Amino acid sequence: MNTPSFDFGMIGLGVMGRNLLLNMADHGYAVIGFDKDLAKGTALESAASPGTAVKAVSTLAEMVQQLKTPRKLMMLVPAGPIVDSVISDLLPLLEKGDIVIDGGNSHYKDTLLRINFLEDKNIHFMSMGISGGEHGARTGPSIMPGGDQLAWQQLKPILEAVSAKVNDTPCVAYMGKAAAGHYVKMVHNGIEYAIMQLISEVYDILKRQVGLTNDELHSLFKKWNEGEMQSYLIEITRDIFLKEDELSKNRLVDMILDKAGSKGTGKWTSQDAMDLPVPIPTIDIAVAMRDLSVFKDERVAAAALYKPRIKTVGPHKEKFIHQLHDGLYFATIICYAQGLALLHNASPALQMDIPLPDVVRIWRGGCIIRSSLLELFMTAFKKDKQLANILLNKKLSSRIKKKQAAIRKVVQQGSSARIPVAGLMSALAYFDAYCTERMPVNLVQAQRDCFGAHTYQRVDREGSFHTEWE
Repeated sequence: MNTPSFDFGMIGLGVMGRNLLLNMADHGYAVIGFDKDLAKGTALESAASPGTAVKAVSTLAEMVQQLKTPRKLMMLVPAGPIVDSVISDLLPLLEKGDIVIDGGNSHYKDTLLRINFLEDKNIHFMSMGISGGEHGARTGPSIMPGGDQLAWQQLKPILEAVSAKVNDTPCVAYMGKAAAGHYVKMVHNGIEYAIMQLISEVYDILKRQVGLTNDELHSLFKKWNEGEMQSYLIEITRDIFLKEDELSKNRLVDMILDKAGSKGTGKWTSQDAMDLPVPIPTIDIAVAMRDLSVFKDERVAAAALYKPRIKTVGPHKEKFIHQLHDGLYFATIICYAQGLALLHNASPALQMDIPLPDVVRIWRGGCIIRSSLLELFMTAFKKDKQLANILLNKKLSSRIKKKQAAIRKVVQQGSSARIPVAGLMSALAYFDAYCTERMPVNLVQAQRDCFGAHTYQRVDREGSFHTEWE
């Protein structure tokens, strides 16, 4: 029997699992991995840096036997039944006190069931969000662990070593109780959906209404990324415009079909927000626009029927481009505001104790939604750890006020040009509604009471009231 000598085990050696293990090995940890596809194990070992302890095995039992106790294992397999299948295969091999981590994008409600199931068997189970893609996994991702406190303390040195660093501070922190790790990652992905939608709308305006070439788009996004809009998503968008297609020799972005895919986390964010309920309309519309993109044949038929003609921008092109920058900046803040407000409200409702200051801090490096804006949010949460919505921070509000006129102009121009700007519109509408002292839903309440006796509250006294309207 082999003497246990490995610090960490990985089940699932796809790109993410392999790169995360190699990252750990580069930081001095002995790592071992298993995948049913033996070729992936071979790829793991061949990619290891010289002098590191990296091993692939052909069975789960062999991996478990060679791990130091308490064993630390992570699953990076597709969410759903496969996770339960792996857990079932692992259980006969594990001992009291071992730690099992789900590093995939599992739905947090499934995670809660698994936590309860394994707790009865004295196995520590943690949900862990990982953001940064395959490159981040190899060089330093943002890591969002939640759940078992004892397990977190044992994993902390490894996770801090391999995570991204901002000013030498690891981009990993305990995200809260139960399934908090997966919940925070779910919301992270919802924000990601929304910001990507906004960028795509601004791109559409710049391409079809302003008439910029891909080279000009590259130069513009390069300039934006060097200023207050600096972010990972702006950075990769900049580079996408220059990528050539090997098949056609055109720019690749122009050869990609306009049908967007998704893996469900954006939809889950919207669904859970509606259940709470917390309004996140820009995230909702981002999910809806991806769904709408799938109906390509119908959109082609509708375009032929209604013949929309794009109205190009007038002589003040440079001024409008500056307004687009400020409008995107404004709307991006709104995306973060909606996601963080969801976390603020979900934390007590789901008894997760999510530390928002730490969430913002670890999103600053390694992850897909990293942005210079997060530094501003971190300052806001340092002043008020229980801040319900970042729009209520006075310092941030001064920036938002300066961008208001720009987004109104962008929405107006985009709409009049017949370019769909649903994300930008929803961000502005959310802001206007959030800043409205008296919304017109008093009429909605009157209607509900009139046709369904649903009752209403009054502005001048406590209690619920019903009126015989007819």
